Amino acid sequence: MKIKNIVSLSLICFAFGNLSAQNPWPKTTETAKPWTRWWWMGNAVDEKGLDKQLITLNKAGFGGVEIVPIYGAKGFENKYIQYLSPEWMKMLQFTTNKAKTLNMGVDMAVGTGWPIGGPQVDEQDAATKMIVQTYIISSGEKFLEKIVLNDEKQKDLKTTKLDIVTAYNDKNEAVVLTDKVSNDGSLNWKPDSGKWTIYAVFTGKTLQKVKRAAPGGEGYTLDHFSPVAIVDYFKTFDKAFGNSNYGVRSFFNDSYEVYNADWTPDFKDEFKKRRGYDVSPYIKYLVGKEENEIAGRIKSDYRETLNELILHNFTDNFTKWAHSKKSKNTNQAHGSPGNLLDLYAAVDIPESETFGSTVFDIPGLRRDSADVQKSDIPDINMLKFASSAANVTGKKLISNETFTWLTEHFKTSWSQAKPEVEQVFLSGINHVFYHGTTYTPTDVPFPGWLFYASTNFVPENSLWPHLMGLNSYVERTQSVLQSGKSDNEVLMYWPIYDQWSSPKGKDVAFKVHNIEKWLQPTPFYGDLVKLGKLGYSLDMVSDKMIGEAKSENQKIQTKNNEASYQVLIIPELTYLPETTLNNMLELAQNGASIIFQNEPKDIPGNFEIEKRRTQLKSLWNKIPFQNQGDNIKIATYGKGKIVLSF
Repeated sequence: MKIKNIVSLSLICFAFGNLSAQNPWPKTTETAKPWTRWWWMGNAVDEKGLDKQLITLNKAGFGGVEIVPIYGAKGFENKYIQYLSPEWMKMLQFTTNKAKTLNMGVDMAVGTGWPIGGPQVDEQDAATKMIVQTYIISSGEKFLEKIVLNDEKQKDLKTTKLDIVTAYNDKNEAVVLTDKVSNDGSLNWKPDSGKWTIYAVFTGKTLQKVKRAAPGGEGYTLDHFSPVAIVDYFKTFDKAFGNSNYGVRSFFNDSYEVYNADWTPDFKDEFKKRRGYDVSPYIKYLVGKEENEIAGRIKSDYRETLNELILHNFTDNFTKWAHSKKSKNTNQAHGSPGNLLDLYAAVDIPESETFGSTVFDIPGLRRDSADVQKSDIPDINMLKFASSAANVTGKKLISNETFTWLTEHFKTSWSQAKPEVEQVFLSGINHVFYHGTTYTPTDVPFPGWLFYASTNFVPENSLWPHLMGLNSYVERTQSVLQSGKSDNEVLMYWPIYDQWSSPKGKDVAFKVHNIEKWLQPTPFYGDLVKLGKLGYSLDMVSDKMIGEAKSENQKIQTKNNEASYQVLIIPELTYLPETTLNNMLELAQNGASIIFQNEPKDIPGNFEIEKRRTQLKSLWNKIPFQNQGDNIKIATYGKGKIVLSF
């Protein structure tokens, strides 16, 4: 179970570099080489410039490019090309044809700038939010107000609607009044006694538009929770691409940065279908400021519903669409309000992201204070969410947006880049995309066109002549990483319901940029750090993945026998679904070894609480623990073993 201490990748590569001819280095492919995100500013590209830059990138050791169109350079407006127009598709076809002659690959974003959206996203399909208004009504008083949306920014929209109206008295007794409101907003209800607070929830729009959009890509951001919106969105690409994929290897979607999107037009119905009860009588606990147990339970069910909607309606449909074009898809799940492990696993190439610079204990390594982010990111354990999802589900490639905001323009040395990319490799990632390279026309003088967030992997960089050294090192390392198969021995359960059950806030977004809030303070993270320092190799696993696993030959086999593990660790937690505990016990019954760090205290959610609590307790009491001393209990359970270490 314990592996050797981690050593420098450079030493590993040195050792492999002296292998005999009878045991040659793995064959190099374009995938083993580093790729780069290729910014097309204003889509102002032409065949001459594309040809030159692809040749230049190829000579520098790049294996492929990822096209991401963004806003244009000032003064060149007459050269802008509309995104997905016939002229744009012609440039794409030229790019993929030229890349093929150079043995390079081409990926492209399914949108311009970020997050996903554009002109095809009409008001109905745009990112949606709930808007809450409250009213006071007392018995014996005439209620003269109209329950209508007062938000001035929403008044011209045609898709806003009243979703839920619920009244609460001082005893927290609830009366759902949604069907008591007429079309003009008049309330046809009077309380018999007391003072009541009415909560009215409207479906509104965030009105967020695509950031850094390229010409032809401007418009609203997408409602990721709506299946109709997703299908509508890709119709524009179907029209542009027809039955061809134009040589695109993988279609890419950037990180989820959709702000205030916490609702969708049919959310109430979806909630009832998935959680088993109507949220209307409990809406106060979702939208109010109370931080009590019932608020945590309602919010847990709300967050789990958002998770299922973005997984099934957006991510799964994105994958199906890419496959319909006979291409792969790449997705950055982080930032979304869903279980990152399941979202990463639902695509062909899960992609993580580094952001800023890491504190490395390397003598003489420069790290400018201006480049330091607010928390310790990049974090190797954050990166492992993507590699874990890939390892558990058998994905061959795990990519990474590498060097984002490493330093400011023209300040980065390759000595700073090398340990950052090594940390990415040590997290289990094997397919890096530099962030990035900006397309520059052949007639634009130094310093060329620049994109603000990128480390400058461009010929205008004075360090460009030395880039081949870094790229060849990355190529040799990735050729090894891509030729093998992950063989981690430990599975660590991510207790996401502890996150979802917090009574604070409303939706929970698992971002790269705020891991100091949701990841680093948890016992789960503490275990990851401790085990990593002890030299244990592990993957994280979700409830869904545990439900799809089985036990075989005393090991835990994940779905389709993609990977096997010797032990499953359940870190200290409060909430555990009774269904997940049952799945864990089935694994043990058939030979698995499982370690619990405490007895689960409760079930999450608000549906049939007492019944499910009884089921959880009953399942736990079936485990015949025997005291072993030193705060350890061990049970033989079927063919397997269960350890309680507390």
